[in-house]
Amino acid sequence: MRRSKSINMDLKQVLESVMTRSKSTDMNLKQVLESIKENIIEQIRLEISDQYGVARCKTIPARHFEEKYNYGHNFVQLGFMACDPMGHRIKGTGFAEEINFGDTVCYPDLNTYTVLPWCENTARVLVDCKTDGKPVKSFPREIAKIQCDRLNELGYSLLAAHEYEFIIFKHGTRIPAFDSYQWNATSRCAFNPAYTKQILRQLPLVGIDIQAMENEGSPGTMEITYKPVFDICAADHAHTYKAAMKEIAQQHNYVASFMTSPDPASRIKGAQLNHSLWNRDGKTSLFYDASSPTGLSTVAQHWMAGILAHAPAITLLHCPTINCIKSLQPNSFMPINTTWGFDNRSCLLRVKRQGPHRTYIENRLCGSAASPYLSLAGMLIAGIDGVQRQLPLPKPVTGSAYEDKNLPPGTSRLPSTMKDAVQAFIEDKVVTEALGSDFVKAFIAAKMHEMQCEENAKAKGDEHWEGNYYAFL
Repeated sequence: MRRSKSINMDLKQVLESVMTRSKSTDMNLKQVLESIKENIIEQIRLEISDQYGVARCKTIPARHFEEKYNYGHNFVQLGFMACDPMGHRIKGTGFAEEINFGDTVCYPDLNTYTVLPWCENTARVLVDCKTDGKPVKSFPREIAKIQCDRLNELGYSLLAAHEYEFIIFKHGTRIPAFDSYQWNATSRCAFNPAYTKQILRQLPLVGIDIQAMENEGSPGTMEITYKPVFDICAADHAHTYKAAMKEIAQQHNYVASFMTSPDPASRIKGAQLNHSLWNRDGKTSLFYDASSPTGLSTVAQHWMAGILAHAPAITLLHCPTINCIKSLQPNSFMPINTTWGFDNRSCLLRVKRQGPHRTYIENRLCGSAASPYLSLAGMLIAGIDGVQRQLPLPKPVTGSAYEDKNLPPGTSRLPSTMKDAVQAFIEDKVVTEALGSDFVKAFIAAKMHEMQCEENAKAKGDEHWEGNYYAFL
């Protein structure tokens, strides 16, 4: 059986692969074609992320890759912006039947080409989409790229990584892979050595530099973190990470779910968005200022103020499902208001002061089920607005942000229902105008569709509809 050469790399080669990818992201067609030949690649996935963060693709024979690079490949737009988590069509999105189920033409982004070590003779490349020769600005990755470009034009770059928690079920059941509530228990972290070893060995081969692995405080729940990267690559890494975790889990007879709250007894699954601003070339961190009373630079304070100011609106991008928004409850390790604090997990923004090069912000609003492209874009829109308008940062919370007595005057509550989240989103013109009317129409149509699904389920007395509806996320 023929396999890609990278599958049998030793640990030294794994390290070299990560270091090479961290230093250079530019690829050209010649390099890709050489990789296809060297690694005996037979098939290549042309892949895109939909508005729920689900990876969708068409697989082509590798011999056709150069043609697809030059001329593109047709994708029906239905699946990207007009399908719900179950794959059912959503009406009123502006896509699907409203454009006669027309196609978009997708072109490989060579910088995202990678050999998939968990698949035989297979590579993957993310695609950019065009219709009538123009970029489709309503697709999630394009939205995130536009906001990264805006940030770069201001002279900044974003160093970021999503910190995902997910649950592992035994295949064909809703039974967690292990049943312990013991946080960080060594025996639970090694519940299946072959599975965990494959993740630790193979994720670095696609550029995702694993930092740590641990089990969380509920059955079957894992957190595997990786090192941050700059700008759009941060969302690309998150997309690749989620797709890899799902596919590798399948190979071991498991199902990996990024549903934020799979059941009432399970701990909420967050995806804290850890980040910091750097200068344009990514060599100087801009968040730390030793002369500041808080240790935070002026730009860091304005950035945080922007996120807090727009947090009610971007809740819909960070917690985009009914199941996600229900997780915004007191004492849940998820935020309920627009607060920040130093190393305070009850706040929306948790600041980690670790010197001039390692000071960063943990955005705790994001649920695991969110699209990494949309959560990144929402945060960028809010932070950029704070910097441009030089918004003032409120005082930090020193106690529990779940207790009103500890909150600064004027602190806003986050939406706790989908209806309220939609309203906050629509009313924030800074956010909606940056996202564009085409995206907003499709996104709101999806939320209205979800609320109707919830009403239908309640009418039928279906108490398990969320577990079924969102299980694929």
